[in-house]
Amino acid sequence: MSYHNPVLLQESVDALAIKKDGVYVDVTFGGGGHSKEILKQLGENGKLFGFDQDPDAQNNLIDDERFVLIPENFRYISRFLRFHGVRKVDGILADLGVSSHQFNEAERGFSIRFDGDLDMRMNQKSKTSAKEIVNNYSEEKIAEILFLYGELRNSRNIAKTIVEKREEQKIETSFQLKEVLQRYLPKAKEHKILAQIFQAIRIEVNEELEVLKEFLMQIPNLLKEEGRLSVISYHSLEDRLVKRFIRTGLFSGEPEKDVFGNSNEPLQKVGKLIVPTPQEIKINNRARSAKLRVATLKK
Repeated sequence: MSYHNPVLLQESVDALAIKKDGVYVDVTFGGGGHSKEILKQLGENGKLFGFDQDPDAQNNLIDDERFVLIPENFRYISRFLRFHGVRKVDGILADLGVSSHQFNEAERGFSIRFDGDLDMRMNQKSKTSAKEIVNNYSEEKIAEILFLYGELRNSRNIAKTIVEKREEQKIETSFQLKEVLQRYLPKAKEHKILAQIFQAIRIEVNEELEVLKEFLMQIPNLLKEEGRLSVISYHSLEDRLVKRFIRTGLFSGEPEKDVFGNSNEPLQKVGKLIVPTPQEIKINNRARSAKLRVATLKK
């Protein structure tokens, strides 16, 4: 698949325990890999909704009357499903990674391998691009983003350097940013540190963690009684939120208990954490950090 090679394809779709006449949602449609696999397992009365805010995903539209693509951010999942007359579904799949297509299109600015405009917007209509953050955010705010989303210990120094250099010349491309930060990129760790910096900026541009939280909070009301949630995450910040929400129904703190010591978590995990096989990682290197967690409504 040239657009995107789906990670944990079989495992994530099998986790949905698909019913032939069920209603399912693939909230990260992308190249349509997961959606096509779901459709293979659905009967003629089944229904699949896909969400993708990236206009490029429209090029992968599946010609199947059981399928509807909604060109919106999945943070609005409940609202747009209601618009289509759907209040409860049998399963929801989310593959939280950036698609190979987005990484491979230099002008999208996601990749550290190509020189492209500092963009990183998954939704091209969105106002805030990476360029806006790098050139206009305060030093303090940039340091905070790099620390929280990139888990970089020297975030303050990196932010200071960015602010100093942008006063000399606007930082507009991926390679310009790389050049500005060269002193923080020792040869042995250059790729890793750059990836952390780009990840941090990308998360801020697309509000990825806020989107994930808003999405997860809607799941308990969207799933039917035996419905399944199947989520693939790629970095610890996402995985922590998913794991914690499945366990407690919260993103911080612990659930309140009644006088009998019972708490009221909405979800329960199904099976153990699933990670890619060495064979899959060999074929698709981007799979190496993927983690699949599965949940259903608590009985």
